[in-house]
Amino acid sequence: MLFNLDQAKEAIRKLDYAILVEGQMDCISVFATGFHNVIASSGTAFTELQARLLGRFTRNVVVNFDPDTAGAKATERTLGLLVEEEFQVKVLTLEPGFDPDLFIRRKGKDAYAEALRNSQKYFDYLIERARTQFPVRGAEGKIKAVNYLLPHIQRIPSRIARDELAREMAQKLGIDSSVLRQELKHAAANRSTATLKTPAEIQVTDAEKILIRALASATEMQASQDHLSARDGAEEGFDPCRQAQFALQSESLHLGLATESLIEVLLGAGSETLQVAGLPLPEAERTLLASVLMKDDEELTPERLEGAVRALRRIQLRRKLERVQRALQSTRGQEASEVQALLLEKMRLKRALMDPSLADEGPAARPA
Repeated sequence: MLFNLDQAKEAIRKLDYAILVEGQMDCISVFATGFHNVIASSGTAFTELQARLLGRFTRNVVVNFDPDTAGAKATERTLGLLVEEEFQVKVLTLEPGFDPDLFIRRKGKDAYAEALRNSQKYFDYLIERARTQFPVRGAEGKIKAVNYLLPHIQRIPSRIARDELAREMAQKLGIDSSVLRQELKHAAANRSTATLKTPAEIQVTDAEKILIRALASATEMQASQDHLSARDGAEEGFDPCRQAQFALQSESLHLGLATESLIEVLLGAGSETLQVAGLPLPEAERTLLASVLMKDDEELTPERLEGAVRALRRIQLRRKLERVQRALQSTRGQEASEVQALLLEKMRLKRALMDPSLADEGPAARPA
């Protein structure tokens, strides 16, 4: 049962909303102050049967549970259940250390009425909780915040409402990546329980990230801009996508990297028709691409792109040198000419690595 429903149901019908508090003393204090539409879950977990019972009188609820950690978790569980039952929900959050009973005794009726008027829409409350728990300045924090919010989105029965909330969430969390927005839309549409995994286990250098961003920048180019990049010397315009394509395709700098298959898909998509959100990618690579594209605070300049290309050249040269050195460690049974060829190749690779044009000029070669 819902505590005080017998006393509150007429006021709930008249005002067309209920105040839901956690404990009986909270309910008694709020009711005695004049808010006769208050009910309580009696200190137990709010249940589906209670939600359906309340739905006979109103579909609008203001949830006012204790602001401590346990109260916040109870609020989230209750919100989810009410949302599934298609209630319109707001959240009243009192000052830390105050439950409704103490707040009214200390601050009075008018202060509680003001707090009631300032109740948040339930999803604004959850977004604020996500931003507090997971700083969203970086990609990893944004993905954690999304994972926290997705189950709440997926509980909403209406697909239209889910799509709208996914867009609102992306905006309020500062998620500009079309890839991650597409993931949110996909999750909202399917109401699945899948989460976006942070690709922390994948070692990706800054150079790879720069070139991936450059390849994906084709989405920002107009289809009519069919021009060569500045690297070809045809004009002064700088097209990071074409420059990245030229370097990667002509030198195969991405082969053997953790991002090889992702880069292959981006290269195969074409610079004029690339729609990042629709790329045929596995979930892990789609999430990795989303995390890379969210780090868009550094401008893609010709110098930064050239530095990334130099860094990948050095990576490939080092890998070739390591292969040659391993081959030299097991030369038993090989012809002298073969051993001599390996030694010459080792010297060539070492000289190439000493080339000043390949000197590191920044952090592009470091794994992130």
